[in-house]
Amino acid sequence: MKHSSSAFNTARPAALTIAIGALALTAGLASAQTKTLYIGMNGGLMEKTWTEHVFPAFEKANNVKVVVVPGGSADILAKAQAAKDKPQMHVMFLDDGVMVRAIGMGLCEKMKPSAALSEIFPTARFKGDMAAGVTMGMTGLSYNKKMFAEKGWAAPTSWMDLADPKFKGKVVFQSVSASTFGLHGFLMFNRIKGGTDANVEPGFNAWKASVGPNVLEYIPSSAKLSEMYQTGEAAIAPLTPTAVAGLQEKGIAVEYAQPKEGSVVLMVGECVIANNSEPVLAQKLAEHLLTADAQAAGLQHGNQIPSNPKAPAVGDDAKLKVKQFGEYMKTAVVVDWNSINENRPAWNARWNRTIEK
Repeated sequence: MKHSSSAFNTARPAALTIAIGALALTAGLASAQTKTLYIGMNGGLMEKTWTEHVFPAFEKANNVKVVVVPGGSADILAKAQAAKDKPQMHVMFLDDGVMVRAIGMGLCEKMKPSAALSEIFPTARFKGDMAAGVTMGMTGLSYNKKMFAEKGWAAPTSWMDLADPKFKGKVVFQSVSASTFGLHGFLMFNRIKGGTDANVEPGFNAWKASVGPNVLEYIPSSAKLSEMYQTGEAAIAPLTPTAVAGLQEKGIAVEYAQPKEGSVVLMVGECVIANNSEPVLAQKLAEHLLTADAQAAGLQHGNQIPSNPKAPAVGDDAKLKVKQFGEYMKTAVVVDWNSINENRPAWNARWNRTIEK
């Protein structure tokens, strides 16, 4: 009896060692099977919001790690184009105009039908479902609330307010050749002057005698605007409600105004990169990012206006933002990106040569 007990006691540690080894091996295999998806998107607030509040649920449900490749739209597009034959990313976020270019280059694959895709705003679905809007916005006018109050000026109501002589030397305008905000503002001015998205002659011809004399500075991006509003240099500039909300959170006295001619829809779209190494998972991630739950988190933690109207708004502030956005969308304009992209290199050269010279 003693002998058999001793044999049992000797065998037990060995069995335990084998069991622990098996568990470690299983854990190692599970770890090895965790796949990584790479997504190209803007850094800063967008990356922080998605990484902390949107990706974790998907990662947990699919045993996958989502890693952000940060960069602006032009930078992400260049990376995707350079690796077209062997993509390094699986999904990418691009501004709508750049996304149309990416689709034209064959960098995107058609999105699979899903409940989430069918729920988003019709204007957020790109032609042929080659991409879909993830966050919605629009370019309208921002203005210096403190300056307007001190001068007794009424809030702006039209794109043509940029040409009002009282704003001489106080208009800040983003460069058409570098900024979607500036391009949108110019295209709306061009429409008012009788032009179209394919014909910008009226806009170029009228600019110098209209808005041009009021412009203090043409800036390549909107990063400098916060400083210019704080110092009182800027009275008015094209901007989105989301960007205005960001400035307000920093304590800057700025307000958004919806022009009567309409703002211009500005979406951040997503597409699944063609020929990527994980086509099934990449499609699942793209679908997840369109769901009401994912977009509600983007709204709550990053002021990202959902493309899915079923996304619940948590808190009075978020509810107000979504309600205001709905009102702005009633008069918002969608520009013809095919015509714009075809002609933009020539426009950029002309703008730099004749306006910003």
